[in-house]
Amino acid sequence: MKRLVLAEKPSVARDLSKILGADQKHKNYYEGKDHVVTWALGHLLTLKMPEDLKNEWQTWQMETLPMIPKYIGTKPLPKTKAQLKAIANLAKRKDISEAIIATDAGREGELVARFILEYIRFNKPVKRLWISSQTNKAIKEGFAALKPAKAYDDLYYSALARAKADWLIGLNVTRALTVKYQDNLSAGRVQTPTLALVAKQEEKISKFIPQKYFTLSLEVAGQRATRVQKDPYALKERQAVDELVKKLSSQNGKVEQITAKDKTIPAPLPYDLTELQRVANEKYGYSAKKTLSLVQSLYEVHKIVSYPRTDSKYLSNDLKVTLKDRLHAIAGLFPEAKQYAVKGAKVVQNKAFNDAKVTDHHALIPTEQLPQYNKLNSDEHRIYTLIAERFVGLFAAPHKERQEKIVFVFGKEHFKLTQTKVIEAGWKKKEIPEKSVAKFSEGMQISPRFTVKEALTTPPKPLSEGALLAQMERYSLGTPATRAEIIEKLVKSELMERTNNSLRVTKKGQQLLELVNEELVSPQLTEKWERQLEQIAKGNYDSKKFLREIETDTKRLVREVKNSQQKYQDFSLTKKKCPKCGAFLKEKKVRDGKLLVCTSESCDYKRRAEAKVSNHRCPVCHKKMLIVSGKNGDYFRCKYDGTTEKLTGGKKKNKKMTKHEERRLLKKINQDDEPQESALAQALKAALGDNNV
Repeated sequence: MKRLVLAEKPSVARDLSKILGADQKHKNYYEGKDHVVTWALGHLLTLKMPEDLKNEWQTWQMETLPMIPKYIGTKPLPKTKAQLKAIANLAKRKDISEAIIATDAGREGELVARFILEYIRFNKPVKRLWISSQTNKAIKEGFAALKPAKAYDDLYYSALARAKADWLIGLNVTRALTVKYQDNLSAGRVQTPTLALVAKQEEKISKFIPQKYFTLSLEVAGQRATRVQKDPYALKERQAVDELVKKLSSQNGKVEQITAKDKTIPAPLPYDLTELQRVANEKYGYSAKKTLSLVQSLYEVHKIVSYPRTDSKYLSNDLKVTLKDRLHAIAGLFPEAKQYAVKGAKVVQNKAFNDAKVTDHHALIPTEQLPQYNKLNSDEHRIYTLIAERFVGLFAAPHKERQEKIVFVFGKEHFKLTQTKVIEAGWKKKEIPEKSVAKFSEGMQISPRFTVKEALTTPPKPLSEGALLAQMERYSLGTPATRAEIIEKLVKSELMERTNNSLRVTKKGQQLLELVNEELVSPQLTEKWERQLEQIAKGNYDSKKFLREIETDTKRLVREVKNSQQKYQDFSLTKKKCPKCGAFLKEKKVRDGKLLVCTSESCDYKRRAEAKVSNHRCPVCHKKMLIVSGKNGDYFRCKYDGTTEKLTGGKKKNKKMTKHEERRLLKKINQDDEPQESALAQALKAALGDNNV
């Protein structure tokens, strides 16, 4: 008898098959003596849409809202039906005795596998492979410690409850808004409060009024001591500051007090996914989606980091036996790692090891596998270095420094200077530049050298993607696995946009936040839902009760949209009319520019709103041509010489140049190129010293 192993992706299935000895490759699976290894392609199934459940839900209309089905059910995704059918056929084989779920070890991975097994009505025993890295050693150990799938039922119930909650809130509120205001307005349980966080920051910026103020500092021993004052912006009038300086300059001051304190700073904990995304955004400008993709590649393809979609910064104690091997693996990047390994891999930052704080997976750390740096691209190398640097810091001595605070007094005014001297650099040794420290003693006389500077209060900064991720984590909006997707969805639906490395809400997004209920805008309600989902995963909350509460909230949110008196303006609507039906055209952003799309539901007319620069070269000047929309469709046009060409679909055939085009091209080349001398002429000129040859 054989066991059917279900992986999440073909690449993972290939790796599992090598370890399990399933070396017979077939179109949809690998087979060996004891195992048949197959794969999903991400999700093979999804929850049914409203139009799949009831005929009256096929049309978007207010009368059918809210849609609260008794049972939703799943349906196959069209593009992956063949793989689903192959899995079903394998499951029916008489020589298959049980199934092993080997999808990603997390909430979403559990949902992927359970949907498939339920859909194909698999009625044999099911076990679960739960691993945190894709190395051969981890996989072998995982298969030696398989658990019954039933042990992960609560995780599945939590994932299913999350999916159904998003269905109920998202589809109902989105339909209600879209029908009422006649525009595609997407709202959701997580995405709407996320959008509101960006809007809240923009509101702070818009309300900001710059104010002039002055700073007064004391110049002493080449350093600057700041005036002690409760309000840093208290000095608002130049005349008052000048009078204060004049008064203070009439006499020497003195050192009133010196206090010294030794400070020990332990190395930071390893990364969870959200913090890694935040740091990568701040340091390299990577989007959350890009960082997730890079770390996923390091995990699946290169196998040099642990499971990426983790929300924990802690490690379990059973990992301690693997620390030497992990240190040897990163010694090429950090030579000190080899020294730590030789000395027994003694952990200094013991706080990182805490079994109680490890959730589904431990923190992101390097695996024992030696990286092949020549196979990493520069972005992957950067992310791996960040992860490895945090890990090696766990074995380094803590950073120790002495902070000395000196208080100077001039009459009734006090000035404070803080000096920091590094006692032991520890894990911070690469970051600490040497600084000179001045010596002071209490009662020491100080000359009155003051500096006045004029300044303006600065507005709050727009939210970067890293800052938004930090706020999403704070309010439990989404999970490490879904936050990048939420941000991308908001950008794609034109509710939010990226400008440089910051995010801003569009006019459409601003209106959406005014149209939906305040509770859905506030992160508090979603935070409550997320806490309940976590409790479901731990077996401490009933998923059916959770969904009943979601249904009640859905009815209320839809009712409020129906009764709303708010007005909406579609800023994408233009005054241009469709040449086919006469309806107005609206602008729509796509990946490579903007389109003008007909607003009539029965019309399919669309054209480019602006010319797009293509990679197609002009036959005359060889510069890139524009793709322009005309009455007869799109065509190429050169903005430099006006040459036009038909837009050919697929691979362009080699077209013979006409005599006229040939003459024009030769003329152009002769005009652009300088006349070339023959090799003989050049040699003679050189030999005769350029004497009029």
